Amino acid sequence: MYEDEPVTQDPHPLTRHMQQLTDRARAFDRRRPLVWDALLTGFFVVAAGTDYAGGGWRNVAQNTDLPDWLIVVLTFGMSLPLLWRRRRPVTVLAVIVAFSVVNSGSGALLQIALVELIVLFNIALRLPLRTLGWAGLMMTVPLVVGAVRYPKGSWDQQIVPQVWAYAIVALLGIAVRSRQDYTQALVERARQLEVERDQQARLAAAGERTRIAREMHDIIGHNLSVITGLADGGKYAAAKSPERAAQALDAIGSTSRQALAELRRLLDVLRDEAPEAVELAPQPALADLDRLIEGVRAAGLPVRSTFHGRAESLPQGQELTVYRVVQEALTNTMKHAGAGVTAAVDVDYADDGVRVTVTDSGGASRGVSSGESSGDSSSPGSGRGLKGMRERTALYEGTLEAGPTAGPAAGWRVHLHLPRPAAPHLNQTKESAQ
Repeated sequence: MYEDEPVTQDPHPLTRHMQQLTDRARAFDRRRPLVWDALLTGFFVVAAGTDYAGGGWRNVAQNTDLPDWLIVVLTFGMSLPLLWRRRRPVTVLAVIVAFSVVNSGSGALLQIALVELIVLFNIALRLPLRTLGWAGLMMTVPLVVGAVRYPKGSWDQQIVPQVWAYAIVALLGIAVRSRQDYTQALVERARQLEVERDQQARLAAAGERTRIAREMHDIIGHNLSVITGLADGGKYAAAKSPERAAQALDAIGSTSRQALAELRRLLDVLRDEAPEAVELAPQPALADLDRLIEGVRAAGLPVRSTFHGRAESLPQGQELTVYRVVQEALTNTMKHAGAGVTAAVDVDYADDGVRVTVTDSGGASRGVSSGESSGDSSSPGSGRGLKGMRERTALYEGTLEAGPTAGPAAGWRVHLHLPRPAAPHLNQTKESAQ
């Protein structure tokens, strides 16, 4: 068994050098196409003129008694049209073929007639295949005229080799054209992938900004509401019970430090530091609900909490969703409910998922009569809090209901249901054990 040889990614230096020269030549041709056309045309005009001036054409001619003016006309008539071969290839070929017919019929047989192969290559490179077929038929006319006028051997000896040469040049042009189309398709695909990559990056950044904004809203909104409640309670207790006022101040300090710590952990994610330099801490979970409710009670809102069933392990994201929904609901109660209002938190761990119901005894609907909880105390009714709760719930295919309670008391009710996630790996384990 042979080991695979490593694949060299970098091209050979000679190949890279030739590719750079080719790219430069193509770039120059795109900037100044007339210069390259003039150089090519000038080369063949000089070559044809040298052939005429030296009399070399007489070595292959069938008729050496032709006048000089005819040779000059044929020389320039078949070489000068090359200047327009890329702009008018079919017209140029027609002109060259017309002179080539005279060339074959007169017996001059000037070798400059072979420049029609260059024009044929340009037609195969740029024009449809139907045009290429008509060009091939057009180029056989001088061959037939020469074979009829000056028969030399069999027809297949005079015509078939030339036809094969035309076919090879046409196939070469088609191959180069296919390669160019393939390269262009790769470049376009690469450009589309770059656009898609940038769009995905922007979408990811927008989603991350939304997530961070939601977390900051929940952290700041809840803790400020708790601090506000503690400050109001401490103000009233200062005159009658200085000890209660001192307890309120201690609670304010503790809540503020907790909020700052959570904000610092959240903002550390936005820094450009290495991951190991960021202080990590677990997100709030179901185990932190008791501490959350105790903090709300310390702020002055009586909260009754009831838990049904056994809190089995849930995904961290679902536990965070439950925590944030309870936090937002209690925060809205503290913001919008009046004095003497109580709240209740009921958590039910069932087989099909977890259900959470947060209610208050009245007044919480003020400022959010539209059915949207206000996440910003400065703009009641903006609906940011309820919108964030719905977004969190939708991530886990849950349902969220929020609205005023029925009855004479204008209370408020938030009900959350998160289905228990499927565990296919457990079923697979059971099947394999069987």
